[in-house]
Amino acid sequence: MTPRESAIAALERQPPQGLVPHMELVFQLTEELYGPEGRALHREHLEGITGARRQDLLKRHAEMWVRVAERFKSCIITDLHYLDIDDQCQSFQYVKELAGDTYMLSAFCDGTFAIPRGEEMVEHVVWLREHTEEALEEADRRVAQAICDARTLIGAGAEVVFSCADYCFNDGPFMSPSMFRQFITPFLKKLVDGIHAAGGYAVKHTDGNIMPILDQLVETGIDGLHSLDPMAGVDIAEVKRLYGERICLIGNVNLALLQRGTPEQIEESCLYCLQHGGVEQGGYIFATSNCIFPGVPLENYELMLEFRERYGYAGQSPWAD
Repeated sequence: MTPRESAIAALERQPPQGLVPHMELVFQLTEELYGPEGRALHREHLEGITGARRQDLLKRHAEMWVRVAERFKSCIITDLHYLDIDDQCQSFQYVKELAGDTYMLSAFCDGTFAIPRGEEMVEHVVWLREHTEEALEEADRRVAQAICDARTLIGAGAEVVFSCADYCFNDGPFMSPSMFRQFITPFLKKLVDGIHAAGGYAVKHTDGNIMPILDQLVETGIDGLHSLDPMAGVDIAEVKRLYGERICLIGNVNLALLQRGTPEQIEESCLYCLQHGGVEQGGYIFATSNCIFPGVPLENYELMLEFRERYGYAGQSPWAD
């Protein structure tokens, strides 16, 4: 199977044929790998640049992300989302020219209410309660725009859409489950339905302790759930038991251990995720519980992937029947 095919199989909760697929939501060590030429492009880097020069930068950027995917055997290329929509669409074309259908391409689109900044937290919750009708109209407007963006990006080649509004702290969601059901769940469902109608897979990302709202996340119809944060007490075995037949699980390798742990601790976390995420059953994409950011030693990330190679083959894992 190609990396793309293995990702699709996982999102459709089919058993892997061979090695369990792998991805990272964001990979921020490109400059460590490639020096100054490895700086990831953001929309502000292209301000005032037009014509052939802009296209050359986008093409070189696409080439870099294909090299990253090849090096780390990723199934989904995710890091084009910092660009404007038109530049993302052009970048999708460049990736296709370089790699064909080897990898899935992704878009990041969300409009649902996320955790506000600390100084705005109380004010935001008060606004939801005292201006409910206005808040619901705003939620609907934001999600409608996100669906419009998703349609454009899917039409240009994206196959999976990540909605990345964070809802939870380590001790639970930033609003009660009853408020979540009123102000977020119906709008996340609308977003998921819009992504599906456009032909894409919908994956929800949120850090923190999702357990009080896990049922609501699943009922929106998402295809996958990331990041299954063990630092917030989320147990991938329990999530798999509850909803493994309905959604693909993505993540759960303990990022704190990847950043500061011993090789033995990293191995233990990888083993747990691979066993309980679903090497044999399917419906799992191997990933960290957040992303690879500066401060995560590259050698630890490579060690994590070595453990995937060692334990992540269906039919050859330590848990194979």
